[in-house]
Amino acid sequence: MTDYELKIKKYMFEHGVTAQHLVFKESCHSVQEAARAVDATPEDLVKNICLLDEDGELVVAIVKGEDRVSKDKLKTLTGAKKLKSLSPEEILDKIGYPCGGVPSFGYAARFFIDSRVMQKEIVYSGGGSANSLIKIAPTEIVRANGGAVEEIRS
Repeated sequence: MTDYELKIKKYMFEHGVTAQHLVFKESCHSVQEAARAVDATPEDLVKNICLLDEDGELVVAIVKGEDRVSKDKLKTLTGAKKLKSLSPEEILDKIGYPCGGVPSFGYAARFFIDSRVMQKEIVYSGGGSANSLIKIAPTEIVRANGGAVEEIRS
């Protein structure tokens, strides 16, 4: 188990997050790889899109695997003039997890969860590494990250 996987598992334990941490031999970096690993479809997965506003505040948009984020909708919700996508190096530096393994909770950010995510009973999110996932109810994601449920897909 990687240090990043141990870090998110520790966070889950210490904060009472009800979820299952799964580790795989194969990569779960992309939505398609993750769906194959858990024998699911892209709509059963969530992506954590990491952005920075002009003040350097981290904004994380959580959408279903097949959806895209609307930066315009996020700008309206956050009041930001600009939202910049993070590079893999910036993701690791600012969030503390590698790109492709970013969890939906466990670090300081403003979280926005797309309303379509809430239609699922269970979803799979990044598990701290490119080879791990977290199986979790969307309601538990909201509880764990304190995010706002909004329509943020394009």
